[in-house]
Amino acid sequence: MFNQSTLFLLILFILGYIGKNQSIMIAVYVLLGLQIFRLDEKVFPYFADKGISWGVTIITIAVLVPIATGDIGFKDLLDSIKSYYAWIALASGVFVALIAKNGLDLLANDPHLTTALVMGTILAVVFFHGVAVGPLIGAGIAYMAMKFVDFLLKIG
Repeated sequence: MFNQSTLFLLILFILGYIGKNQSIMIAVYVLLGLQIFRLDEKVFPYFADKGISWGVTIITIAVLVPIATGDIGFKDLLDSIKSYYAWIALASGVFVALIAKNGLDLLANDPHLTTALVMGTILAVVFFHGVAVGPLIGAGIAYMAMKFVDFLLKIG
C-alpha cells in the first residue's frame, strides 16, 4: 500500500493543507481511499479516461445554472451584446475553447508532459489559489508555445 504514489499523494495533501486548498485535499482523500479499499485498479482507469469530461460537464452545469434559474435570460443576452466587454468575453470563450481542444490532443499524444502540467497546476492551486482547470488550458497553451518555437526554429 505505501509506495511512491502514496508518498506523492501525501505530499500533495500536505501542500493542499498548507495552501488551504480543499479541492486538492478532497482529491487526495478520494484517491487514497480508493487505494486503501483496493478499488484503484478498477476505478483509476475510468477516472483517467472520463474525469476531464466529467469536470468540464460539472463546470458547464455550474455556469448554466443562472440560465436555468431565470437569473439570466434573453433580455440579458441582448443587453450584453451592446457592450464591448461582452464581445471581448465572447472572443475569449472561443479562443480558450480552441486552446483547450489542442490541449486535449497534446495530453493524449504526449502523456509525459502531463506530469509537468499537473505539477504546475497543483503549485498554482496550492500557492496562488488558482483553479484546477490548468492542465487542460495549460496543455493548450503549451501546444501553442511549442508550435511557435518549432516555427521559430524552422525560420532560424
